[in-house]
Amino acid sequence: MKEQFKKFLNEEQDPKAIEKITSKLTDLLMKGEEVGYIAVQKKPAITVFPDSIVVTNKRIIICEPKNLGLSMDFTDYAWDDIASTFVKENILGSEFSFATKTDLAVTIDYIPKIQARKIYTFAKEQLDLLKNPVVAGAPVQETAKPIFEEETVEEEVEEEEEVEEIETEEVTSFAEILPSAPAYTETFEPIQTQAPTGDRKLSELSKEELFDKLQNYKKLLDNGLIMQGEYDAYKKEILSYM
Repeated sequence: MKEQFKKFLNEEQDPKAIEKITSKLTDLLMKGEEVGYIAVQKKPAITVFPDSIVVTNKRIIICEPKNLGLSMDFTDYAWDDIASTFVKENILGSEFSFATKTDLAVTIDYIPKIQARKIYTFAKEQLDLLKNPVVAGAPVQETAKPIFEEETVEEEVEEEEEVEEIETEEVTSFAEILPSAPAYTETFEPIQTQAPTGDRKLSELSKEELFDKLQNYKKLLDNGLIMQGEYDAYKKEILSYM
């Protein structure tokens, strides 16, 4: 018996059955196929020619001796065709079963419990590999790290934009809580692009300068130097440039 099959004799396997199976497996195995486990029936009565089940990395092989052990029938099922596997432990041994995707059920009974567990575990591992194949040697994609200085510049720009938005919202909210001024019949002309003090045009001012100008108009309103209607017109004109 080849050394590679002697490892299957440590869990109550029948040595004669293993030897007979392995002598034929050598010619049955495909290129790259390796035997994972061999389980042999152990019925209560003396069985000269028990059935066996072999699991490899490619298929399940059922071995059934015929003609007083002079011949043997082999039936194999590829892992791609197997839908599920089961183990049922009884008082006298266990049953290992599997179902194919064509609803064919196959059962081998009187398998020693430890052998049934081992063959079930191996089968589950093979089915899991089919569902989640591991690609050997797949290149790992490295994510390039952005330059720290660029991150800092982007963060500063975002912070400035947030500050400007917050300041605009505060002015708008503050204006909304002011008591409403009595309605006047007279109308006011929109503020001209040229400020009365001779400053630059509103379109040329930065947002900070526009904000300062709006605060100045608010102070004029609070001090009674301009009326509410005038302040609203100035505010609308300035906000249109912010």
